[in-house]
Amino acid sequence: MTALRRAAAAGGAPAGDPRRLTLERLYKVYVSRGESLLAVRDVSLKIEPGEFVTFLGPSGCGKSTVLNMLAGLESITDGSAHQGGRPITGVNTDVGYITQDDNLLPWRTLLDNVAFPLELRGVGKGERRERAHELLRSVGLAGFESAYPHELSGGMRKRGSIARTLLVDEPVILMDEPFGPLDAQTRLLLQDELLRLWSGSGKTIVFVTHDLVEAIALSDRIVIFTSTPGTIKSIHTIDIPRPRDVFHIYETDRFTELFDLLWAELREEITKARARH
Repeated sequence: MTALRRAAAAGGAPAGDPRRLTLERLYKVYVSRGESLLAVRDVSLKIEPGEFVTFLGPSGCGKSTVLNMLAGLESITDGSAHQGGRPITGVNTDVGYITQDDNLLPWRTLLDNVAFPLELRGVGKGERRERAHELLRSVGLAGFESAYPHELSGGMRKRGSIARTLLVDEPVILMDEPFGPLDAQTRLLLQDELLRLWSGSGKTIVFVTHDLVEAIALSDRIVIFTSTPGTIKSIHTIDIPRPRDVFHIYETDRFTELFDLLWAELREEITKARARH
């Protein structure tokens, strides 16, 4: 545990720390053609500075909807969400957001894609390119700065997307199944890369996945959602010591215990969701 995370766990982080997220009785109702659909119900959660928290649950249970409310991309029907004590009422520019798609601009080189957020903020060309170069080296993409997205593998594009998000240096990173479309080997490599980049950064990560093994390997806590309408079924602390080796995480006795416990809860919700269809 980093010094920042130790301080947060001991209550040492200030109340207004922008890495702290608070959800209070969140509800989300969608209305279409005169019909109302309750998607998220009574979700309350506190996420401490520097935590890695993963949302896990059946498809369509509202995990991504909650993430989008934290990003300010979805309106809140009832309840509230706060970052560092500040209510989230519109697009939240104090978070980085990584989705399943890499969202790289096809007409820009990798370097210019990564530097793009700084360009939008008016940072000079020399500075933004220097900072982008540094981050590309940190994610193993040195030498590919001049490549265009179509010339890169899926894993390389995803690394570029992660580098672009880290370049802005927001206190919170939201990740919505970022490794979902990738092959198993690339997923493992990027999980390891993500833990390396996050360790010691002090940043808070909120991560959405359907992959229970991925959730255990990465997280401090796992939040299991019920089937629709989604609410929090349980919260589990993942007490496997850090640093973690994602390539051999299966070999620990504690992994097996956690997997069996979490899968039993998750399977129950998946079965309920299937019964509705």
